[in-house]
Amino acid sequence: MSDDPAEENSAELDAAQTPKRGDKVLGWMGSVNRQPQLIEGLRRVRRALPGDPAFGDPLSTAGPGSARAIARVADRFLDHQPGASREMSLGALQVWQALLERTGRGRGTQEVTIVFTDLVGFSSWSLPAGDSATLALLRDVARAVETPIVDRGGHVVKRLGDGVMAVFPSPDRAIDAVVAAQEALAEVEVDGYRPRMRVGIHTGVPRQIGSDWLGVDVTIAARMMELGGDGNVMASSATLESLQPGTLDELGVGVKPWRRAFFAPAPSGVPSDLGIWRLRLRRP
Repeated sequence: MSDDPAEENSAELDAAQTPKRGDKVLGWMGSVNRQPQLIEGLRRVRRALPGDPAFGDPLSTAGPGSARAIARVADRFLDHQPGASREMSLGALQVWQALLERTGRGRGTQEVTIVFTDLVGFSSWSLPAGDSATLALLRDVARAVETPIVDRGGHVVKRLGDGVMAVFPSPDRAIDAVVAAQEALAEVEVDGYRPRMRVGIHTGVPRQIGSDWLGVDVTIAARMMELGGDGNVMASSATLESLQPGTLDELGVGVKPWRRAFFAPAPSGVPSDLGIWRLRLRRP
């Protein structure tokens, strides 16, 4: 401690000002981190990087690319507000996951069958129907679709608005659940509206992270669903080839190869050598 009162006062003044200077630096860094031009520039860079440019978006399950689940896990530790640091962190994870998938290390070791469902025309109906009717319909749909999934050993990974993502230990159980779900859904009606469901099924070895799954096989299953159009059940050749003999006959299911329109582009996210089939449910 100094004997000079002037030195003591100066030291106390510097100590008092140090937190203020730190606050100013942090405030400046925060303002830079939030600059819209910088954030948009980093997002443009991410769109040019390998992997999924929607990385980190919880609604990008059926978006371009396959790297999503790990970003949602990491996103719990990142600021949810738009920021340059957040974009840089997600960009690094995006490239990392893309490299893992290219070398085959982004895949898991356990074969599962992935199912995506989605209601056809739900958004167009729900807007004029209102919240009360919409919630009533979603509850009825959940009971109709999720009960057969659980009863047949499947697991609902997540709900996606008016659809679900589920995984099964075998394709036989998955198709059995889909058939039962479609039958139960045929009994659902709210205010004169009968929902129709399109379904995508694919068998592969995605990687499990926590309670979620990611990888190219998840993307393929989502693409199968998108090809379902106005209410079809689509399955990949990987799923059909993994079925036990006689399963389709026992369930009353026929198959028909999917053909894309002559001028239509090939479906993105689906390997060119993977067969795509439409399942015809013959049960009334």
